[in-house]
Formats: sequence, C-alpha cells, structure tokens
Amino acid sequence: MRRMAKANVLICGVGGLGAEIAKNVVLAGVRAVTIWDSSKVQSADLASQFYFSETDIGKNRGEACRDSLQELNAAVTVSSSQEDLSKSMLGKFEVVIMTDSPLAEAKRVNEICHQNHTAFILASIRGVFGQVFCDFGSDFTVLDTDGEEPATGIIASITNGSPSLVTCVDDERLELEDGQYVTFSEIHGMSQLNDGKPRKIKSCKPTSFVLEEDTSSWPAYERGGLVTRSKEHKQLTFKTLEQGIAEPGEFLLSDFSKLERSALLHVGFQALDAFQAKEGRAPGAYDAADAKKLVQLAHSINKQAQSKADLDDTILEKLSFTASGTLNPMAAMFGGIVGQEIMKAVSGKFHPLFQWFYYDSVESLPEKALPQSEVAPKGHRYDAQAAVIGHSLQQKLGDLKIFLVGAGALGCEFLKNFALMGIGVGPNGSITVTDDDVIEKSNLSRQFLFRNRDIGSAKSTVAAKAAKTMNPGVNLTALQNRVSPDTEDVFDDKFWEGLDCVVNALDNVNARLYVDARCVYFGKPLLESGTLGPKCNTQMIIPRLTENYGASRDPPEKQAPMCTLHSFPHNIDHCLTFARSEFEGLLEKAPQEANAFLTDPEKYIGAVRSSSDSAAHEQLEKVVEVLVTERCKTFEDCIKWARLKFQSNFHDRIGQLIYTFPEDANTSTGSLFWSAPKRFPQVLSFNASDASHATFAQAAAVLKAEVHGISLPSWASDATKVGQAAAAIEVPKFEPRKGVQIETDPTATTVKSSLGSDDRAITNGLISQLEEVRKSLPAGHRLSPVIFEKDDDSNHHMDLITGLANMRARNYHIAEVDKLKAKFIAGKIMPAIATTTALATGLVGLEILKLVQEKVMEAYRNTFANLALPLYAIAEPMPPTKMRYKEMEWSLWDRWILEGDLTVRQVLEWFKAKDLEAYSISCGQSLLYNNIFPKHQDRLDKKMSDLVRTTAKMEIPSSRRHFDVVVACEDEDGEDLDVPLVSIRFR
Repeated sequence: MRRMAKANVLICGVGGLGAEIAKNVVLAGVRAVTIWDSSKVQSADLASQFYFSETDIGKNRGEACRDSLQELNAAVTVSSSQEDLSKSMLGKFEVVIMTDSPLAEAKRVNEICHQNHTAFILASIRGVFGQVFCDFGSDFTVLDTDGEEPATGIIASITNGSPSLVTCVDDERLELEDGQYVTFSEIHGMSQLNDGKPRKIKSCKPTSFVLEEDTSSWPAYERGGLVTRSKEHKQLTFKTLEQGIAEPGEFLLSDFSKLERSALLHVGFQALDAFQAKEGRAPGAYDAADAKKLVQLAHSINKQAQSKADLDDTILEKLSFTASGTLNPMAAMFGGIVGQEIMKAVSGKFHPLFQWFYYDSVESLPEKALPQSEVAPKGHRYDAQAAVIGHSLQQKLGDLKIFLVGAGALGCEFLKNFALMGIGVGPNGSITVTDDDVIEKSNLSRQFLFRNRDIGSAKSTVAAKAAKTMNPGVNLTALQNRVSPDTEDVFDDKFWEGLDCVVNALDNVNARLYVDARCVYFGKPLLESGTLGPKCNTQMIIPRLTENYGASRDPPEKQAPMCTLHSFPHNIDHCLTFARSEFEGLLEKAPQEANAFLTDPEKYIGAVRSSSDSAAHEQLEKVVEVLVTERCKTFEDCIKWARLKFQSNFHDRIGQLIYTFPEDANTSTGSLFWSAPKRFPQVLSFNASDASHATFAQAAAVLKAEVHGISLPSWASDATKVGQAAAAIEVPKFEPRKGVQIETDPTATTVKSSLGSDDRAITNGLISQLEEVRKSLPAGHRLSPVIFEKDDDSNHHMDLITGLANMRARNYHIAEVDKLKAKFIAGKIMPAIATTTALATGLVGLEILKLVQEKVMEAYRNTFANLALPLYAIAEPMPPTKMRYKEMEWSLWDRWILEGDLTVRQVLEWFKAKDLEAYSISCGQSLLYNNIFPKHQDRLDKKMSDLVRTTAKMEIPSSRRHFDVVVACEDEDGEDLDVPLVSIRFR
C-alpha cells in the first residue's frame, strides 16, 4: 500500500459519479486528489452529488465540494483545478479519470496518458446505463491478482521420485490449481525444498499435488513442513481508447440474462457521443424524435465497425430516453467500481478491469415510455432523477416508509443514497434507522458520514444528522435499539405493519435471520446486502415472489477442536483464539463472577452448593483465584501476577506437554505422536531484554491493576522498566507431574479436568476461603472487569492479545503477527472498504425503484460481485418453495388467519372443513392440545386465548389483536402435512 500513499490522482468531472469516485479514493488514502471541473453547480446536481446544497448553486463544482472531501481524510491533499488538460499538467498524475467526457477529448487525454505511462479511466453513467474503460499502459504489472491470503497446507508426506507426490493433512482443502507455483518451509528430511524457490505443481487434488521435480536422490522426507502458494506477477498490455473502441475484445459480463448487451451498448455509447457532438446536447428525456436519431446513428456506426453487434432498437431507445438524467444508485455503483480500479492502478493489487465494462438496469424503468409531463423539469432537486423515472414515481419514493437496520459502513451509504433519491421526503414517507453501536476510530476509513469528533457518539444519530444535512426534507428518525426479540415492545406489530420496505445493513447472520423472520411474518420486502473486503452480495426478498434469506444458508464457519486450541495449535488463528479467550477469562469473566459473589454472597454460595454442574464449581475456582490467590493490592503485585502468567502459559504448560508427550512419543497405533498437523513445542523463558516479553508484562500488569482499582506509578508507562521488574521476580521451579491427562481427542468439546480429591470437599474449602477474604474487604467492594476494546491503542488491550498470541506462536514455531493483523483476527473485524459498500448500496437502490413499481419477479436481480477479480454475477432471485394440497397452495410467506375468540373445537373444525385432521396445537414451547392425551378433551370448549394465558403463561399485549399457534395436521391419508403458521384474531 506504500505505492498508494505516493499516488497523485486527477478526477475530471465531479458530478454524482465524480464525487463518489473522489470520496472512495480519499478514504482509501492516496497521497493527493485533484478534482477538475469547469462547470457550475445546478439544482439538478443535488439528486446525485451529496456534497452540494442549495447554497452551492452557481459555484464552481470542484471548489464547492473540495473542502468536504478534504474533511474525509486529513492525510490526503485535496485540491481543485480548472487548468487546461495539457501534456505537462497531465504528467503530474499517476492516474487520470474522466467522467461523462466527450469521446474526442477523452481520446486526446488518453493518448497523452498512454505515452506518459499514466493510468487512464473513462467512466460514464447515463440514466440506467453505465460504461467503464481502463488503460493502464502497455506494460502493467499485477502484483496480486485476487488479494486472497496465499493457500497453505501442512505436509503429511513427500515421496522420492520423478515426479514427486506431496500429500497434506486433510485438515482443510488445499485450494491449489494446476500450473501454480508453491514454496516449502520447515521440512525435516528432504531439506532441499526449504530453499524458498517457487516450484511448479500439477495434478492438484483436495489434499495432494504432484511436484514437477526429481527428488529420487534426495534424503527421504521425515516429518513437518508447510507448503504455501507462491503468487506470480502478471503482465498486461492495454490498448488505448482509440484502439479499444475499434477492437474492444472481450467485455466483462455482468448480467447472465444479457449476454449480447455489452456489444450493443458499446455501439450505443458511441452513438450517444455522436448525437451530442452533432446536436450540442444530450437526447431529450423520452423524446421520440431524438431517440430515432440516436438509433439511426447506432446502426450507421455498427455498419462501419470491424465486429458487428446485434442491435436492439428498444434498448437503444431507452438509452436515448434516459441519457439526459442521472440516478444516484448508478453513481454509487459505478463510483465503487471506478474507485477500486484507481487503487488497482496505483498499487498493483487485484486484477484490473481489462478493458471494457457495460451495465444497464432497464428493469428499473417504467414499463411504458413516459409522457413529457412526467419528465419535464420542475425546477427542483429531483429533476435529473425524474428525467429517468418520472415525477409520479418520484412522488412514490417520497411516500415510501423504509426501515434501515444498521448505520455502519453499509448504513451510511444507504442513508446518503436515500436522501439524494428523495426517499421518505413526502407527507406520508419516512426513514427509520436503528443501530445500538457507537462510532469507533476504525469506522472512519469506510463509514464516510463519521468524523473524529463523532467517536463515542451513537452511529444512527450522527448518520441521520449527516443525511438531513444532505437533504433537509427527509423525514428521518434515529433509534439506538438492537432489532431482536428483546425489543419487540419497541418494534411492535404496529411498527412493522406500517412499513413499506426493510433494508438490512447488518454485519452478522443471526441478526439478519431475525429481521428476515419478521419480514416474512409481516409480509414485508427485505433488501439484503453484505460485504467482505472487495466482495459483496445483494439479495432481493419480495413477499410471495422470492425465497427468503433463511431459505439458503452458508455452511457454518469451521471451528478448531478444543484440544487444538489448548495444546496443539498449528496456525496463528489458533493462537489468537487462545489469546482472546485468556484475555476475556482473566480480565472480564472472572471479575464479573467475583462481583456476582460480592453482590449477594449467600445466594451465590447457595447456588454453587446446590448445583451438580461441574462448570459452577470451575467458576467458583475462578472467583477464589481473583479474590484470594491472585488478588493484587499494589502495582508490584500486578507485575508479579503478569510474570507468573507468562511462566504458567508459556513455560510450565509447555514443559508438562513435552514431558507427557516427548518428541519421540508414539500413538497407540505405533505412529509418531508429533506428526502433522501437530507441532512439537518449546518452552519460553522470560527475558526482560526481549521487547515482546516486556510489553506483555506491562500490558498484563496494567490491566490487572485496572481490575483491582490500583493506581499506576509513573514508570508503569515504561515497558522496559516493567519488564526488568518482572524479571527480578522469583518463580517456583517447574517440576513435571506424572499421570496428568491432556485432551487429544479432536471431537471433545471441553478440556478434561482431573481432580485428585472429592469435588465436594474441594468446593467447601474454596467457599471457606471466600468467606474469610470477604470479611477483610470494605463494604460495597467490587472489581472492574475489563471489556475488550480493539480500537483504543492506548488501553493495552491489543498489546496483551498480541503478546499472548505471539508467545504461544513462539512456543509452537508459528510465524508471529503484528498488532494490526492481530486486531483484525482477534477483534473479528470484517474487512469493509468504501468501494464495495458503494457498489452494494447502489445495486440495492436500483432494486428499490423496481419495488416501488411492484415489478414481476423476473425484473429483480440478486448480485454477487468481487471487485478484486473483477467479477459480477447478476441473476434473477429464486422463487419460494411451494406446498400444495388439493386446491390449496402456500409457501413460507403465507399465514392462515382465523377470526374470532375461538375455542379449540372451533379451530379443529376450521381445519376439518379443509379436509385436514388437526391433532396438535402448540403456542411457544407449550402444548395447548393434543388428541392423544385424554385430559386434553376437557380443553375442547375452552377459548384458545384463555389457554394461551393459563397454559402457555403468555400475556398478550393490549396493543396486539392476535396470537400465533402452530397446528400439526394430517391429510386424509394420515400423512403429516406442514401447514402455515396460524394467527387467531381474538380481539
């Protein structure tokens, strides 16, 4: 990324598209961005340019948004210019971007850039149509084509021969492909492979591959070793714009249903440029005469082209009809795409777009051509958008009632888009956004509505305020509630029933599933999206038309076995998981458990005595540790505690493991115990001169002092002095014990505990210690649990996490990590970048236009995109699974509603009338009726609402008119049949 920090970028044109590009590049952290624009702000710009307001109308566009862009990132120099685009001026930049530029001017600038070895990008959006062209020079090097972590494997065996077969442990798939290169390390025997030389492989299988090398005369493989994919550089030769128009080559495909569309649009955009050159303006909005001219120009250009496109006059007409308008979702989408291409140009990371990309969303347009009354300017901020979709649809957007769940990276982009689109500005419209999180420092690089001054404030409140600044007319309510079963009193039936649409901007699956279930229950559309680094997906969930989010799930994330984490780690992720667990156990959970005891000792001890669960007794041990055996009164005590923790974790535990399983130990089958993926460890001895040891001691001591409320001496900020104090502490000599059981079963979910005495006697002894120490504590004494916070670099949290992980990595000869990488893994940060969020939210915005028009399912699109490759996979959603019985048909979206305060018998009769035999009725976890229980016959004439209260113990809020029950049925053949959820409206 150092190359990015030195890059100077020129963006010509800062309308909606240019502003999106500039925002993403500034957030990415290039050295300098110059925005070039000679035009002035017009009211129509307000529909897509989020840095313009009514007060900017008449100002130069570059100058009007320069300061706002600068505020995004103080490390980037942002300037504006109206200087002539001469050869000397263009030579100052590493990348030049032209947006919506005349083709002749773009060709001229591109020729200069190509000669100067300056990357050049042309981008244009016209209505629902978009175009991107990239020229990164005649000799461009891609350093990393996909940005993925190199595939690695743990070697199990290597044969001698020509060729040689390499087999890896079946811990996980290798993800290697024929023709790739790999490097080897840490191999015992056959050490020639440890030279770091990339070697070509073939015949790749999930756990093996063939090495194209003669190893016949080499020493035999003994054990150990890692294989890592070696990423080769790739050279690309780009054509100039002039050459690329004449010979475009292959287009990057997006929508699988539009295989021939790119070639058509390649001609269509040339025709559009020719029209503007001839007429001095864009074709008029839905102007039939202008459309006819553009179609004629397209056919003329196509006739002279070297390769002919299959032209569709209807699509060309729509290009002409909408070319004078601008849609914010298109600007957001293409701003993300182009922003990422700029970063590729200056960093060499990820494969560039090579060289043309075309996209359209004609499905977002009204079905029929609009009359002039629908698209004629009215002098307001939405004129440019109305020129594409019409004023009537614009009004529908204004009256839309949207619920946005989440105000993070995606949420900020959505709020910006909604404000510019005019969603929720009408008398009946509204946007409700909720997020229970506060702004952290790490958010600022991708959540562009937040600034340094906002750190610690509620995300939803700050984001809503920023959106209101962009469009004061939006009706926006910001809440700080998590959407979950615990807040159904806030997000009640009335709230959900009043919505038109729900948009998810969440970062975890469980929350998505809950919102999905609510939308299915209330029959509300859900627009789902998510990002992971350069990857994103969008899913349209439309009642009764598509499947819901929960209908298809990714496989659960693979978890490392407990024994691996505790005793046999073999990668840094295992070490960081251990570190996070140790941090939370020692500094958060144990003090919290101690506070539970201190708050009500009698209740706590009573619960422990009455519990037969071993976990309760283990928790008691933790309380005794933190309050008795490891209680600290001075900072020197804290240093001693830190030193002993180092000794226990990285010396004594490992020493015991080596004693129990020596390096030459064998399994019960006679094979070597320490075989892949196990790594034979080594003990660590504390060394104050080792900066990592000293930093560990400092971080652990400072945080332990925080738990016990101990003030820090001035020298506590000096890791060297703390390390020296720790080194001076005498620690007990380690003596390995015989008969210690160490869990080696990878299927075990807990680590075996081996107590030598009666558990109850031990428990009583621990309780006696607690009761004794409580007498010495002042009334109201409490500990201060440390809650892990990854983003405050001064709080020592990540210092301790990194230290714990890296010391364990040293034990097992695993490559260590720096604090930044440790933060990403241990902090479970999902990589999010501004370009990807812009792309995802733009795509969703286009789907909202379809939703408001109540389009048929074939009009909607789900998307998976990977900006790194780049790859765009756009396809129609899947329909819901249908159930059929006789004349009836239903899906997950259906709910059977029974009116009245019905008895059990009346419910059974309702089903009987449908030739269904209802034999069981339940509510929540309670069984209200089942025909196999004789006593339940007494309930037949009882009202269902009474049974819900008395049997299910459920109080139905006065605001709710109904309750839900699950009815189990058989068809006339006695076969079970899944029927929809049943709602009984009893009020």
